[in-house]
Amino acid sequence: MRFRYLTEVIMSTGAIIGIVIVLVVAAAVVMLVASGGLRRARLRRQFGPEYDRLVQQLGSRNKADAELAARQRRVEALGIHELSPEQQASYSGEWTAVQERFVDTPPGAVAAAGTLIWDVMRDRGYPADDRDASMDALSVYHARSLAGYRQAQGVRTESATTEQLREAMIRHRALFDDLTGLRRGRIQSERGRIARMRGRVAVSNRTVAGNASRIAETTSRTASTPR
Repeated sequence: MRFRYLTEVIMSTGAIIGIVIVLVVAAAVVMLVASGGLRRARLRRQFGPEYDRLVQQLGSRNKADAELAARQRRVEALGIHELSPEQQASYSGEWTAVQERFVDTPPGAVAAAGTLIWDVMRDRGYPADDRDASMDALSVYHARSLAGYRQAQGVRTESATTEQLREAMIRHRALFDDLTGLRRGRIQSERGRIARMRGRVAVSNRTVAGNASRIAETTSRTASTPR
């Protein structure tokens, strides 16, 4: 009787341990899947259109995930850095000259815009002598503007219409602004301008409210003064 009891206890304990092991493994699988899903969502947010392009090119999301993660590691080892304020100012002036050139020679202006972008990349530490490596590196920090730049690269300047060349210039400008940091500067400047406007409006509202209060107080005293 005692032997039978011990046997049942051992079997029950073994069953419990088995259930615990199954639950632990299931939890680990769930965590792994969730972690992979979060990682994939982060990559999609970071790389945007580049993620979808790579999935289509490689034929697998897992392969795209692995390639983009490896690409990010490679780029982080390049030592890419921001431009100095002096370099930003210089490139801003050069872009203005290129844009003015578009009026007379649109194809030449588009070509000059492309050259200017690669000059900026070289100054920032991108591997500008290796086009494929540079495009991969651009996708890590400038994926969305890179998508437009890829489209601009498909325009044949010698046979394109003026409208196509204008769109190519706009796409070049988007990547140029991202690379030089000029876009961030304009956004910060615009935010500062809006903040200043809101500040002036708030001061004006307080002034109007104060004047209205004083007028009401004066009117009240006048009305209550014996005649």
